Amino acid sequence: LPDKLRCTIAPAAKHLQPAPIRAIDTSAGARQTRSMNRPPMPRIVLAYGLLGLIPFLAPPLLTVAVPAHGGALALVALAYGALILSFLGGARWGLAVATPASGLLTVSFAMLPTLAALALLLYPGLPRPLQLLALAALLTLHYVWDALSPGLPPWYPRLRAILTLGAATGLVAMAWLVLHAPGWHGETMI
Repeated sequence: LPDKLRCTIAPAAKHLQPAPIRAIDTSAGARQTRSMNRPPMPRIVLAYGLLGLIPFLAPPLLTVAVPAHGGALALVALAYGALILSFLGGARWGLAVATPASGLLTVSFAMLPTLAALALLLYPGLPRPLQLLALAALLTLHYVWDALSPGLPPWYPRLRAILTLGAATGLVAMAWLVLHAPGWHGETMI
């Protein structure tokens, strides 16, 4: 230590007692080591992902505030959810065709989210709450597929868990609000 610093610290140090030795919490240390070994989630990806939850969470909140617009807001939630499911399928398709070892089955499965989203939007007479709940289930199923798939960045399942929980929560809440809306009798509401 420099002389000036040593002169400042030495008089104060005479009054200090050494701290008792404590056992080290290895479980906390192990958790910290594991978290240090995980690559961090890119902040921009997390930020855009969280912003992408707004169209899932805003419709139920707005429906509570302005119930008269519940039907239109349910359609917004449904359409946006279908777009996101299709987007996830497209991302999977891009990954599948970029991998030389991908087979016909993998590329074909990557097309299913887009087709399922389109079917949910176009199926005649399917009640809106059922459409919203089916979409929440399909997004959750796609999360399971992503979480169990090799070759994705290690942070991706954590991101998808957060985003899937937010999206499914918004869709289920919207389905509940539509189902309990005054005057709803099983029609599609727009």
